Amino acid sequence: MVTRRPNIVIAISIVLASAILAIAVWVLAQMRDDALRRAQDSVFNVSLLVERDVSRNLEIYDLSLRAVIEGLKQAGVLDLPPAIRQMVLFDGSASAKDLGSMFVLDTAGNVVFDSQAMPPRRLNLADRDYFQVQRDSPNVGLYVSHPFAPKVNTKDVSIALSRRISRPDGSFGGVVVGTMRLTYFRHLFAGMNLGAGGSMALMLSDGTMLMRRPYDPKIIGLNLTGTANYSRFTEQPSGDFFGTAAIDGVERWYAFRHIDMYPLILDVALSTRDIYVEWRHRAWIIGILIAALDVAIIALAILFSQQLRQRRAAEEELRVLARTDGLTGLNNRRTFEEQAEEEWRRAQRNGWPLSMLLIDVDSFKGFNDLYGHSAGDDALIAVARCIGQSVRRPGDTAARYGGEEFAVLLPDTDETGAGVIAEKIRSAVQALELRHVASSHHVLTISIGIACTGSQVFATSRALVNAADEALYEAKDAGRNRALCYPVAARAVRQSVVTSPAQ
Repeated sequence: MVTRRPNIVIAISIVLASAILAIAVWVLAQMRDDALRRAQDSVFNVSLLVERDVSRNLEIYDLSLRAVIEGLKQAGVLDLPPAIRQMVLFDGSASAKDLGSMFVLDTAGNVVFDSQAMPPRRLNLADRDYFQVQRDSPNVGLYVSHPFAPKVNTKDVSIALSRRISRPDGSFGGVVVGTMRLTYFRHLFAGMNLGAGGSMALMLSDGTMLMRRPYDPKIIGLNLTGTANYSRFTEQPSGDFFGTAAIDGVERWYAFRHIDMYPLILDVALSTRDIYVEWRHRAWIIGILIAALDVAIIALAILFSQQLRQRRAAEEELRVLARTDGLTGLNNRRTFEEQAEEEWRRAQRNGWPLSMLLIDVDSFKGFNDLYGHSAGDDALIAVARCIGQSVRRPGDTAARYGGEEFAVLLPDTDETGAGVIAEKIRSAVQALELRHVASSHHVLTISIGIACTGSQVFATSRALVNAADEALYEAKDAGRNRALCYPVAARAVRQSVVTSPAQ
């Protein structure tokens, strides 16, 4: 019946292609949901980590303020010699990194005790909000101030933590206050991986911005009251939502939380573009493959499917053979040069470093003369294996460049990283301990030349190859069994390249 009604085959192929397409769409939808869930988990972990770090440091600083208040209540403390009194009132946390001065202020706002100066600096801080709030409200407890420029150092914008000093009758007796530089939050935020479009912000409960990543000094102190995102921050103690930032207009997924016991709101956000960038890449690949597969199914239902599969298999085998060195199994020189040109253009567009290694087996002609060409071939295979085991990243390319010479291409790798890989290859070859009596090292060794676009400017990919080749000849002239980085003369004193000849 099939031979009589060929349209049935076409109909079956269309049904099968549609089923495959439906499955692919379902899988892509699940992958998209998985990408969002992974991003959400990452953001929740980051926000929890930051919250705990901030809460712990604020708690430690608050304990220092309480200790000062308790110390002032102790009989005889004020009568102690100034140096001892300083040690009693101010513990070691007052001198921690990113913490500023700790002051005791009298009822007029004058500094009477100063953690960083003895006698105290002559300052009056009655105009600061942290003093006025404590003076006017007896039950404030710990108060976190708005950002300000300290009077003693206007470079480091800070916030202050303050507590009221109450006399035995409950009246106002002054304020103990400690300052904290906002660089603490900036350094903390900078250590979190949020992607290119991610953001992180810490603000007071009234909407005043304390710190934001990406950092912009103009944003510090900005009040976000009335913005859509801030309104959602105040609705509940923690939560998440998709929103657009009022500051830069970027759409992000936000996770926020109010930091326990403190009037602070922390939000961590990932750009929706960053969340789905990998998914989009995979979706394009899967979509293209599925579309090609569907077309192939329908086409193969009309044409001779078995013959077409055999033909494609033969073409693929020929393609692999055309790109591979028959002896070592590495890429051949033509493939390497194509890949080098492509990676060169990519490095130029993105500004990424690109490193190249040229590797030559030392005294290989003497090895062939002594042990024969069969042993020489085995030695080349062993060297290629060492190279392949040392170059494992998907984007890296290793090839037999010609004869006893090999080449390695290392995208997004600076000269330090290239030097590490070169030393790994050199050590692996030497560790083979292939006997070579004609060599000064008595075993088979290699010399390596390194060139990197990160430290030099090269006009073309060929110039990069020539630089690596020049470094290779310098390595051979210097005694072989070593790796040197181009330009060799400029690095002779610095000794930044990793290897030295075996002892």
